[in-house]
Amino acid sequence: MPTEDASIAPAGSETTLWSGHTSQWVHFWYYFLCVLLAAGIAVGATVLALPTGALSYAALIIPVLMWLVRWWVTKCTTYELTTQRLRIRAGILSRKVDELELFRVRDYSIEQPFLLRLVGLGNLTMVTSDATTPTVAMRAIPAVESVREKLRTAVQNERDRKRVRQLDVDNVEDGGGLK
Repeated sequence: MPTEDASIAPAGSETTLWSGHTSQWVHFWYYFLCVLLAAGIAVGATVLALPTGALSYAALIIPVLMWLVRWWVTKCTTYELTTQRLRIRAGILSRKVDELELFRVRDYSIEQPFLLRLVGLGNLTMVTSDATTPTVAMRAIPAVESVREKLRTAVQNERDRKRVRQLDVDNVEDGGGLK
């Protein structure tokens, strides 16, 4: 007795096409603020020579912790593009894994703001037909054009393998009837 899955080609082996994470450059201004805050605390503790002495310098732990937490959160977010899906793993203590089946990707775009372009990075945004993640953004990734081409090829291959096609329907304001 045939099943609905019988018409789908076998999955084969899923291979990783690209793996990476968001660059720390995306937080440049945040890190710059941390440096300014640390410098302000150090100058304030030195110039004012507060009676608490070395305890004033202990306040330097605040911008250092701010920097480390932001760095760690960014480092713990990874993207893995395979031949069948995009996996996004995030979290430090608690982990969250989002998976997007590639045949659900409807459109993608690249944005390269000036500062990111200077350091060879870019943002890749995908519009999907997935209910839980209608938009997926991979921020500040290296070689963004190469990743987009790998994504494009993998999406087309996965659609062909599953025999899935996207249907575009225009929203007609006049009721859609012929006159």
